[in-house]
Amino acid sequence: MKKLTVLTVLAIAMMMVTSSVAAAQTATGTLTVTATVNSSINLVFNNDAAGVALSSGAGTNTATLAFGNVSAFGAVAAGITRTTTATTFTVSTPVDVLVTKANSASANYTLKAQLGAADAVNTWQVGGTTVTNAAQATITATGTYGSNVAEAIALTIPFTTANATAISNTINFTATAN
Repeated sequence: MKKLTVLTVLAIAMMMVTSSVAAAQTATGTLTVTATVNSSINLVFNNDAAGVALSSGAGTNTATLAFGNVSAFGAVAAGITRTTTATTFTVSTPVDVLVTKANSASANYTLKAQLGAADAVNTWQVGGTTVTNAAQATITATGTYGSNVAEAIALTIPFTTANATAISNTINFTATAN
């Protein structure tokens, strides 16, 4: 009986030692983290204080400019400039384009614009440069990073355009680091 008691105590002690060893087990590992920084630039459209407010997307790279109802004669909305010739009228307003850079040694950027779709009737300009869908037009060759640049968006419409004609197109801008 004495042997049985000693064996039982020994068995219990062994289990306690084994369970405390199992609870104290650990594992380790090392994770090496790497990254490579790429330079980047960003383009956003902002409202220009002298122009028509963007109807959506101010502060983003996808904005909407709505001239609203326009005509060759009569009142124009605040922020719109209108000029007329013998056969056409042009409405224009400035929109701020902001190009910023990060992790780049680039001194400046080139800004280009292109119409999203052909327009055989109206003439479109950005910053005084005519833009079409055929090819990108250079708006500026050496733009300054980090400051809003007012670019006049102009739409020239013939007098022969029918009343209530809706005009819509997109202008795709591309800024490229120099």
